Amino acid sequence: MELFFTMLVPLILCGVALYAAGRRVDVYAALVQGAGAGLETLLRIVPALVGLMTAVAMLRASGALEFLARALAPALEGLGLPPELLPLMLVRPVSGSAALGVGAELIAAYGPDSPLGRTAAVMLGSTETTFYTIAVYFGAVGITRTRYAVPAALCADLTGFLAAAWAVRLLFP
Repeated sequence: MELFFTMLVPLILCGVALYAAGRRVDVYAALVQGAGAGLETLLRIVPALVGLMTAVAMLRASGALEFLARALAPALEGLGLPPELLPLMLVRPVSGSAALGVGAELIAAYGPDSPLGRTAAVMLGSTETTFYTIAVYFGAVGITRTRYAVPAALCADLTGFLAAAWAVRLLFP
Protein backbone atom coordinates (compact mmCIF):
# COMPACT_ATOMS: atom_id res chain seq x y z
CA MET A 1 0.00 0.00 0.00
CA GLU A 2 2.89 2.36 0.77
CA LEU A 3 4.27 1.79 -2.73
CA PHE A 4 0.92 2.81 -4.21
CA PHE A 5 0.92 6.15 -2.37
CA THR A 6 4.56 6.73 -3.26
CA MET A 7 3.80 6.21 -6.94
CA LEU A 8 0.44 8.01 -7.01
CA VAL A 9 1.67 11.39 -8.28
CA PRO A 10 4.01 9.93 -10.93
CA LEU A 11 1.18 7.67 -12.12
CA ILE A 12 -1.21 10.60 -12.41
CA LEU A 13 1.37 12.60 -14.38
CA CYS A 14 2.00 9.66 -16.72
CA GLY A 15 -1.74 9.17 -17.14
CA VAL A 16 -2.29 12.81 -18.07
CA ALA A 17 0.64 12.74 -20.51
CA LEU A 18 -0.66 9.55 -22.18
CA TYR A 19 -4.17 10.99 -22.40
CA ALA A 20 -2.82 14.17 -23.98
CA ALA A 21 -0.71 12.18 -26.43
CA GLY A 22 -3.77 10.13 -27.37
CA ARG A 23 -5.65 13.37 -28.10
CA ARG A 24 -2.64 14.69 -30.08
CA VAL A 25 -2.04 17.61 -27.72
CA ASP A 26 1.44 19.15 -27.70
CA VAL A 27 2.09 18.73 -23.98
CA TYR A 28 5.26 20.82 -23.97
CA ALA A 29 3.57 23.76 -25.73
CA ALA A 30 0.65 23.56 -23.31
CA LEU A 31 3.10 23.53 -20.38
CA VAL A 32 4.95 26.60 -21.70
CA GLN A 33 1.67 28.43 -22.33
CA GLY A 34 0.44 27.63 -18.82
CA ALA A 35 3.73 28.75 -17.27
CA GLY A 36 3.46 32.06 -19.15
CA ALA A 37 -0.07 32.58 -17.87
CA GLY A 38 1.15 31.79 -14.36
CA LEU A 39 3.84 34.45 -14.60
CA GLU A 40 1.28 37.01 -15.79
CA THR A 41 -0.87 36.17 -12.75
CA LEU A 42 2.16 36.50 -10.49
CA LEU A 43 2.88 39.97 -11.83
CA ARG A 44 -0.70 41.04 -11.08
CA ILE A 45 -0.74 39.81 -7.47
CA VAL A 46 2.80 40.61 -6.26
CA PRO A 47 2.06 44.28 -5.38
CA ALA A 48 -0.83 43.29 -3.11
CA LEU A 49 1.27 40.61 -1.42
CA VAL A 50 4.20 42.97 -0.83
CA GLY A 51 1.85 45.52 0.74
CA LEU A 52 0.24 42.88 2.91
CA MET A 53 3.53 41.49 4.20
CA THR A 54 4.84 45.00 4.89
CA ALA A 55 1.74 45.89 6.90
CA VAL A 56 2.05 42.74 9.02
CA ALA A 57 5.71 43.41 9.74
CA MET A 58 4.92 46.98 10.74
CA LEU A 59 2.08 45.90 13.06
CA ARG A 60 4.27 43.36 14.82
CA ALA A 61 7.23 45.72 15.16
CA SER A 62 5.15 48.64 16.42
CA GLY A 63 3.58 46.76 19.32
CA ALA A 64 0.07 47.48 18.04
CA LEU A 65 -0.85 43.78 18.16
CA GLU A 66 0.07 43.51 21.85
CA PHE A 67 -1.88 46.70 22.65
CA LEU A 68 -4.96 45.36 20.86
CA ALA A 69 -4.57 42.03 22.66
CA ARG A 70 -4.68 43.74 26.05
CA ALA A 71 -7.70 45.83 25.05
CA LEU A 72 -9.73 42.83 23.84
CA ALA A 73 -8.77 40.41 26.63
CA PRO A 74 -12.04 40.79 28.63
CA ALA A 75 -14.20 40.04 25.59
CA LEU A 76 -12.13 36.96 24.77
CA GLU A 77 -12.40 35.58 28.27
CA GLY A 78 -16.18 35.94 27.99
CA LEU A 79 -16.10 33.82 24.82
CA GLY A 80 -13.96 31.16 26.47
CA LEU A 81 -10.80 32.03 24.54
CA PRO A 82 -7.50 32.51 26.39
CA PRO A 83 -6.41 36.16 25.89
CA GLU A 84 -2.84 34.99 25.23
CA LEU A 85 -4.06 33.67 21.86
CA LEU A 86 -5.29 37.06 20.62
CA PRO A 87 -2.06 37.97 18.79
CA LEU A 88 -2.37 34.68 16.91
CA MET A 89 -6.01 35.35 16.08
CA LEU A 90 -5.23 38.86 14.85
CA VAL A 91 -2.27 37.84 12.69
CA ARG A 92 -3.65 34.57 11.25
CA PRO A 93 -6.11 36.16 8.78
CA VAL A 94 -3.33 38.37 7.42
CA SER A 95 -0.17 36.27 7.25
CA GLY A 96 0.43 32.56 7.59
CA SER A 97 4.17 32.94 8.25
CA ALA A 98 3.62 35.60 10.92
CA ALA A 99 0.94 33.41 12.51
CA LEU A 100 3.32 30.46 12.48
CA GLY A 101 5.89 32.62 14.26
CA VAL A 102 3.37 33.74 16.88
CA GLY A 103 2.19 30.14 17.30
CA ALA A 104 5.75 28.92 17.76
CA GLU A 105 6.34 31.60 20.40
CA LEU A 106 3.18 30.54 22.25
CA ILE A 107 4.11 26.87 22.11
CA ALA A 108 7.66 27.64 23.29
CA ALA A 109 6.36 29.76 26.17
CA TYR A 110 3.54 27.51 27.37
CA GLY A 111 4.60 24.08 26.09
CA PRO A 112 3.22 21.92 23.29
CA ASP A 113 1.08 19.80 25.62
CA SER A 114 -0.45 22.73 27.48
CA PRO A 115 -4.05 23.72 26.70
CA LEU A 116 -2.76 26.99 25.26
CA GLY A 117 -0.17 25.27 23.06
CA ARG A 118 -2.71 22.75 21.81
CA THR A 119 -5.28 25.45 21.12
CA ALA A 120 -2.71 27.49 19.19
CA ALA A 121 -1.79 24.45 17.09
CA VAL A 122 -5.43 23.65 16.33
CA MET A 123 -6.12 27.29 15.45
CA LEU A 124 -3.20 27.31 13.02
CA GLY A 125 -4.54 24.18 11.35
CA SER A 126 -8.21 25.12 11.23
CA THR A 127 -8.18 28.69 9.94
CA GLU A 128 -7.09 30.43 6.77
CA THR A 129 -4.94 33.43 5.89
CA THR A 130 -8.03 35.28 4.73
CA PHE A 131 -6.57 38.49 3.37
CA TYR A 132 -3.68 36.70 1.66
CA THR A 133 -6.07 34.26 0.01
CA ILE A 134 -8.45 37.00 -1.09
CA ALA A 135 -5.55 39.09 -2.44
CA VAL A 136 -4.20 36.14 -4.41
CA TYR A 137 -7.44 34.70 -5.80
CA PHE A 138 -9.30 37.93 -6.41
CA GLY A 139 -6.15 39.55 -7.81
CA ALA A 140 -5.58 36.61 -10.13
CA VAL A 141 -8.94 37.13 -11.82
CA GLY A 142 -8.95 40.93 -11.59
CA ILE A 143 -11.71 41.42 -9.01
CA THR A 144 -11.26 44.70 -7.14
CA ARG A 145 -14.48 44.83 -5.08
CA THR A 146 -14.73 41.91 -2.67
CA ARG A 147 -18.22 42.82 -1.43
CA TYR A 148 -19.22 40.18 1.17
CA ALA A 149 -16.20 37.90 0.79
CA VAL A 150 -14.10 39.55 3.51
CA PRO A 151 -16.81 39.70 6.23
CA ALA A 152 -17.90 36.14 5.48
CA ALA A 153 -14.32 34.87 5.58
CA LEU A 154 -13.61 36.70 8.85
CA CYS A 155 -16.75 35.17 10.37
CA ALA A 156 -15.46 31.77 9.27
CA ASP A 157 -12.10 32.53 10.92
CA LEU A 158 -13.81 33.51 14.18
CA THR A 159 -15.84 30.31 14.04
CA GLY A 160 -12.62 28.34 13.49
CA PHE A 161 -10.97 30.03 16.49
CA LEU A 162 -13.95 29.31 18.75
CA ALA A 163 -14.24 25.73 17.50
CA ALA A 164 -10.51 25.16 18.08
CA ALA A 165 -10.76 26.32 21.70
CA TRP A 166 -13.90 24.25 22.21
CA ALA A 167 -12.38 21.12 20.65
CA VAL A 168 -9.24 21.32 22.77
CA ARG A 169 -11.28 21.77 25.95
CA LEU A 170 -13.52 18.85 24.94
CA LEU A 171 -10.78 16.44 23.84
CA PHE A 172 -8.12 17.33 26.42
CA PRO A 173 -9.92 18.04 29.71
